[in-house]
Amino acid sequence: MSQSEQILRIKNMVCPRCVTVVEDTLRDLGFKVIDVELGWAKVQAEHAIPKEKTEAELQHHGFALIKGKHQQLVEQIKMLLLAYIEKLEESDDQPKLSDYLSDELHKNYSSLSSVFSESEGTTIEKYLIHLKIERVKELLSYEQMTLSEIAYQLNYSSVAYLSKQFKEVTGMSVTDYKKARDSFRKPLDGLKD
Repeated sequence: MSQSEQILRIKNMVCPRCVTVVEDTLRDLGFKVIDVELGWAKVQAEHAIPKEKTEAELQHHGFALIKGKHQQLVEQIKMLLLAYIEKLEESDDQPKLSDYLSDELHKNYSSLSSVFSESEGTTIEKYLIHLKIERVKELLSYEQMTLSEIAYQLNYSSVAYLSKQFKEVTGMSVTDYKKARDSFRKPLDGLKD
């Protein structure tokens, strides 16, 4: 029997470990894995992929198969937002978020925003703020940078603005957060308003 290549669109893949877990899971299901990247996997199977079993195994690890073009677009936006934060940290010269997403996805920003809001129950901008605050928490946990350095690295206009946004998102000041020393970090696939 001939094997057919199929692309699986997968939700909640946010890091290199996610790629490894998805790859291992698909191999355990008996698929020949050709490639896995954030948001998708290319596999070969002799028969149609048993979607229910695949879905159940992926859900066991916190992932889900993406059904429909809107969900695919939302996952692409999330991956680009992660890349945008990385670019913020690497360069002082960043395009506006709306221009960046429009250029990368070749779509009007207002339509991207509408699809994202409808699917996620929050705006792209608020989701990005939550991503940035999670990155701030991560950098604080390393204890290698001052808050001023973190604010500069993540392109905040001031430490005061970062502190204000941190309190709005987490409900506590940066100082209180640092004193608590408990892990208040959230998984990136669970960010909502």
